[in-house]
Amino acid sequence: MTSFAMPDANSRPDTLLVEDADWWRQAVVYQIYPRSFADANGDGIGDLQGIISRIDYLADLGIDAVWLSPFYPSQLADGGYDVDDYRDVDPRIGTLDEFDEMVIKLHAKNIKVIVDIVPNHTSDQHVWFKEAVAAGKGSPERDRYIFRDGLGENGKLPPADWKSTFGGPGWTQVIEPDGTPGQWYCHFFTREQPDLNWNNREVHEEFLTTLRFWSDRGVDGFRIDVAHGLAKDLPEVLPTEAEMDAMPKDGNHPMWDRDDVQKIYAEWRAVFNEYTPARTAVAEAWVHSDRIPLYASQESLGQAFNFDLLKANFNANEYKKIISHNLELSSRSGSSSTWVFSNHDVVRHATRYGLPEAAHDSDEIMNVPGPEQDWLLSGGIEPELDRDAGLQRALAATLFMLALPGSSYLYQGEELGLHEVVEIDPQDRQDPTFFRTNAEVIGRDGCRVPLPWTSEGPAFGFSEKVSHLPQPDWFAKVSASEQEGDLESPLNLYKRALHLRRELQAPEQLEWLDDISNDDVLAFVRPNGWLVVTNFGSEPVELPAGEVLLSSGPVTDGQLPGATTVWMRAAK
Repeated sequence: MTSFAMPDANSRPDTLLVEDADWWRQAVVYQIYPRSFADANGDGIGDLQGIISRIDYLADLGIDAVWLSPFYPSQLADGGYDVDDYRDVDPRIGTLDEFDEMVIKLHAKNIKVIVDIVPNHTSDQHVWFKEAVAAGKGSPERDRYIFRDGLGENGKLPPADWKSTFGGPGWTQVIEPDGTPGQWYCHFFTREQPDLNWNNREVHEEFLTTLRFWSDRGVDGFRIDVAHGLAKDLPEVLPTEAEMDAMPKDGNHPMWDRDDVQKIYAEWRAVFNEYTPARTAVAEAWVHSDRIPLYASQESLGQAFNFDLLKANFNANEYKKIISHNLELSSRSGSSSTWVFSNHDVVRHATRYGLPEAAHDSDEIMNVPGPEQDWLLSGGIEPELDRDAGLQRALAATLFMLALPGSSYLYQGEELGLHEVVEIDPQDRQDPTFFRTNAEVIGRDGCRVPLPWTSEGPAFGFSEKVSHLPQPDWFAKVSASEQEGDLESPLNLYKRALHLRRELQAPEQLEWLDDISNDDVLAFVRPNGWLVVTNFGSEPVELPAGEVLLSSGPVTDGQLPGATTVWMRAAK
């Protein structure tokens, strides 16, 4: 048997107490993409009043916290991640007063609030960027961003051949106050998202103020977007794209995952610790796994996402390797791990698990496109999707994940068993990736389609009128209202699992049961006898001795079917 234990984990109570300063260590966090959750005013865009109207639903589901993707004023060049003002609410989404109302009402239901902070870049409509363009070359205003003179005659060529993450060039030229073509600014995402210069002290102070602003309004924690991208050290002569790609990301890369970024987060940690309980943070850091503990340490942000399960096949050996590795990383940092299958950036896992297995080296799991990309490009035709098998595997995987030590992140709609929406015409798409790659990459619209709350209506209960992304007809059969009365629905399985999880919660330890596990079966036990077995194969296997508490599918005659997870109370 192989065991894992977290430092000082035995001090954790057997049940998760939301009042606990360490509430985040084993919390279930539900991600809300505000524009697609619920629309209360009928304009087709989700809003804060829509969230408020569904608080009872969230409480009944059994979550511990919500994470709100950006709700700030934005031109939506990148779904809200192009922020015009970090200390306000997009008027299409609500007001600060409505935000305060939402926080109070969520807290009344013992639901914590986490908000997205986007510190790598602003929108090009942010007052700072407008001031930078207007002030001209060499100004203090322009120093808040990364501006450089162009190359070639009259600086008509970009300072380097860098590409944007979303496709197209990573530099854009501005028109100077005198009307002539001028300097270029760096943007690793859309041209509407100019990168900030974190070597400028004013930038530091602006975000410290922002963190206090939301903390003072009752926000309990922050999700940090592109956490590995802030600190940059760019030489006078910029390296080429190929040269940067060849550089090791060991803390000294000029653009990504620099050791210097931890100095920024040490300042943030000091702000978090000004509050009682201390505010929490989780890093979106796409870095080598060995560097995750730097972001997850208690001197830094305190927790960091691991994304390995976002790409993993439904495979016992892959799961065991990923989970063992990430628990070891958490042990190093003193934090708890995070587990996630779906979010606003990836194809929903019910769909991924209904497609053929991805061919990848597990050490390069995040860098290899899976079959879902071909499926999207084909309009959902090739490879063939087995919707039923995908959902069955997804439910088994989720039940397995919810039993792991650490925090679990759920993405809105996965509790309904939603598949990725592929039925979106080009003219209806919004993701900049689709347009900047000339449709060579479909993008993320399919997981951002507004939720179906009812089986009828113009927008399936999301709105009284329309939805900002088109919803498919099959949403009627998977709506929340349709599933409420079906005891065997994904929604009711999630409810049972989340409520039972609180009762079963144990110290942050697990013990792999190697005598039960094999290439198709993975089993572990938590310290209080919470036994979890998943059959990743296709043939039934015999269950170990114990009381069955919950399963992702039917269990009969002591046999665990394929693609099924069971929670048990181990026999003494």
